[in-house]
Amino acid sequence: MITVPRSHDGPPRILIAPGGARPTMLAAVRAGGGTVVDDPAEAEGLIWIAPRDPSRIATTLASGPDIRWVQLPFAGIEPFHGHLTSDHVWTSGKGVYAEPVAEMVLAMLLAGMRNLTGYARETTWSGHVGRNLLGARITVLGGGEITRALIPLLAPFRCQVTVLRRLAEPFEGAQRTGTLADLHTSLADADAVVVALALTPQTRHVIDAAALEAMCAHALLVNVGRGGHVDTDALVAALAAGSIGGAALDVTDPEPLPDGHALWTEPRCLITPHVGNTLEMGIPLLEARVRENVARFAAGQPLIGLVDVEAGY
Repeated sequence: MITVPRSHDGPPRILIAPGGARPTMLAAVRAGGGTVVDDPAEAEGLIWIAPRDPSRIATTLASGPDIRWVQLPFAGIEPFHGHLTSDHVWTSGKGVYAEPVAEMVLAMLLAGMRNLTGYARETTWSGHVGRNLLGARITVLGGGEITRALIPLLAPFRCQVTVLRRLAEPFEGAQRTGTLADLHTSLADADAVVVALALTPQTRHVIDAAALEAMCAHALLVNVGRGGHVDTDALVAALAAGSIGGAALDVTDPEPLPDGHALWTEPRCLITPHVGNTLEMGIPLLEARVRENVARFAAGQPLIGLVDVEAGY
């Protein structure tokens, strides 16, 4: 377990940057026992609240020689990869948003497998299409907090769950575990495939043309990870050819998905605009994480949501 050495006595001095933090975020730092400072030179910890603006973080850190700990706002930290260094302890929002995203996966599984997407687009009484989630074989790519939150939601449906993760260690609630080396074998008998990975160079386009070809003709692909996990052109081709049953995407590549893109009119594709966790849902959850980590920082306890700098997530 990693603890972060303090550079000062007394309440930890926390900078929230860039400026313009919500009053509730300021309150979260104070509730954790921290003091909010405005000058990087006075800070021991940095709460970075601009997920789409990593460019200024290096300048802020250079101005704060005593900053030991940096809290990033989202679980996905791809924009910050070029700034991660071993000079600081980094934490992210990993696990904070797991339950709302897992809920989204369940909704997408039910909608996609029961063909609600197709029925909603009909203008006449149509034939019967769809499969049960009850007893389905589900392969989940990723062994993080989303998967931990998802498996209990699937339990009432008595699904047979396979989890593929970095190490082939047992995963609570899963009937099988493996690594991405087992990908094609694990896709071959899956009724649905859920992508809930961190995006790294090793996982980009993990669902490519070969992976889609390995899937069952009725299988549903659900992506709540990052758009870059899926080769979009290959997915368009697979859906057009009917080689998979459908797709439900909360993330796309590119994102936002451009107007007129083929996926918008693909009848077996459900698209939502990255709302598995919205700003309104996520801010109170992130503030609770900040409050907890500030309190742990003050007490010299291990922080939650540690980033593996070498792995990039």
